[in-house]
Amino acid sequence: MKFSIITATFDREATVADAIRSLQSQTYADYEHLVQDGGSRDGTMAIVERMADHRTRAVSERDSGIYDALNRATARASGDVIGLLHSDDFLASDRVLELAAAAFADPEVDAVFGDLHYVRKDDPDRVVRNWVSGAFTPARLKAGWMPPHPALFLRRRVVEARGAYDTSFSIAADYDSVLRYFSQPGFRAVYVPKVFVKMRVGGESNRSVERVMRKSLEDYRALRKNGVGGIGVLARKNLSKVGQFF
Repeated sequence: MKFSIITATFDREATVADAIRSLQSQTYADYEHLVQDGGSRDGTMAIVERMADHRTRAVSERDSGIYDALNRATARASGDVIGLLHSDDFLASDRVLELAAAAFADPEVDAVFGDLHYVRKDDPDRVVRNWVSGAFTPARLKAGWMPPHPALFLRRRVVEARGAYDTSFSIAADYDSVLRYFSQPGFRAVYVPKVFVKMRVGGESNRSVERVMRKSLEDYRALRKNGVGGIGVLARKNLSKVGQFF
C-alpha cells in the first residue's frame, strides 16, 4: 500500500525541515511526498531540494491559496491513501504511517485517523491543547464531532468519488470535506488512539478573532451545504474544543 503525503508550503523555511524529517524517519517507507509550493520567496525550496530523496515530488508555482495548492497536489497523487503533512506540523512518532497502514489492511476501510497535539510555536515539546478524537459514528458527526484533519488519512478513491476541497471556502474547506465524506452511507473510518501529528499553534483558522469568526460562519455554511445540521451542531462543535485545553 502506497501513501501520498501532501505538504503545501509558502515561506516556511523555519519549519519545513521538521516536517520533512518526521516523514523521512517513518518505519513505513512506501510513500511519495508531494510538496506543493506557492512560489516561496525565502529559502523554503532550497531546504526541500536539499532534503529531497527518491520519493519527493516537488513543484513550485503560484496558487490561489492553501486549498488550491492541496487540490493541485492531490491531482498529482498516485498512492492508494492520501494524507496531509502541513509545513508547520510534524508527525508525532516514527510509526504513524505504519499504524495507519495496519488499519487500512482491511480493504473496506475508507479512512484512518488519530489524535492531535497543538504545541507551542517556540517550544514544540510543550503541549497546549490535546485533541483526542474518539471513534466515529454518524450520530457524533451530527453532534459537532470531527477528526483532526491533519491526523486524517483517506483512500484516494474517496476523494476521487466525492471531490477534493471546495475552494469557495477560505478557511473551512477541510471541515466541508470531512462532512462530505463521513456523511456518506456506509462510510467506514477507523480511529487509532495514538497522537499522529503535532501542530504548532497560530494556524490559518485561529490566528485572530476575526478569522475565528469567519471560520464559524464557514463551518455553518458547510453544515448546511452537506445537510448535517445548523446552529446547534456548530455550537456543540465549538464547545467540544474547551476540554482539549485541560
